[in-house]
Amino acid sequence: MKTSIQPWLNVANSSEAGTFYKKAFGATETYRMESPDGGLVLRLAVGEAEFWVSGQSVSSENDKPVNASSEFIKILLVVDNPDQVFDSAIQQGAKVVFPVGEDYGWRLGRLTDPFGFDWEIGKELQEEENKSLIFTATA
Repeated sequence: MKTSIQPWLNVANSSEAGTFYKKAFGATETYRMESPDGGLVLRLAVGEAEFWVSGQSVSSENDKPVNASSEFIKILLVVDNPDQVFDSAIQQGAKVVFPVGEDYGWRLGRLTDPFGFDWEIGKELQEEENKSLIFTATA
């Protein structure tokens, strides 16, 4: 088994969110669980990267959707074609935070999806070039 971190996004409408992520990022649905009270849990994958989406269930206080806050969490989606994936997400209703460009050894752009989550869509540029980029924090 491969160790991984899989974000779990809690949204008001997981069916709508699943449709957005499939169209915007080319995600595929790898798991689906529907409950009789209308709850829906999805596991989606973009390539080998997986994440979860669930919606509001009337049976549990723990399932209430939270408001996404881009000041607390950002999701980095690393893909071979960041311009294409970024443009697709914008066409599906995401909002540009900053367009795709090159800086610090990455080709990267940031957007906010219709559910309030910030996604940085990008890829690392030439690996050898990035080895010389070392950042040191000073007090």
